Amino acid sequence: MEITEAGTARRFGQGRRSGGPLAAFVALSAVDLYATVKAPRGPARAGKPLLMPALAAHALYGSPQARRPDGALLAGLACATAGDTALLWDRHDRALLTGMAAFLGTQVSYTAGMAGRLGGARGLQARPRRAVAAFAGWAAVNAALAPALERRLRLPVAGYSLALTAMGAAALGVGGKVAAGAVAFVASDALIGLQQAGHAFPSQETLIMAGYLLGQYLLTTGWLERQPT
Repeated sequence: MEITEAGTARRFGQGRRSGGPLAAFVALSAVDLYATVKAPRGPARAGKPLLMPALAAHALYGSPQARRPDGALLAGLACATAGDTALLWDRHDRALLTGMAAFLGTQVSYTAGMAGRLGGARGLQARPRRAVAAFAGWAAVNAALAPALERRLRLPVAGYSLALTAMGAAALGVGGKVAAGAVAFVASDALIGLQQAGHAFPSQETLIMAGYLLGQYLLTTGWLERQPT
């Protein structure tokens, strides 16, 4: 009886703790989105590098699942933190390329974890048309946007977007929240691609950040729900 009560108390304590890091992420996201509306870059967005660490803290300490989070998820969030920091002040070529290099690490880490432990590769074997559609979309978008990009950006953008597409395909193999998160992430980066190709429109920066935050939230929480014990 004492063991049962102790276990219940521990689960109750874990449930109370679980909201902390996620609540911090939501609060930081709201602040950053408001700052993005006012000024896409600059000191008003100084909290941006704290966003992904808050999600990582949720994965490590706040998740109600009693499991150690995948190293691939944590590595992806760490790389995303570096990318967020690189793009904090400007999006000129040097910052853009540094950010892409960091987010390339995110895509590679996510793809490895999803394809392996989350069963994304098995899912795509059962539904190969999803992968075909994803890579066909990559080819079409790059063919449309590449002529409008600066020549020195074309190869890096093509390489990064290929890794992004591989991540999206692996997520489609997993399904559920993970797939929805990947779609939001890809859509956010597609808006950045449009921006770099000279296709800007009002509220674009806010939509980019909103899609990115939603994508990372769904990817992280979906991953934690699906990862094996």
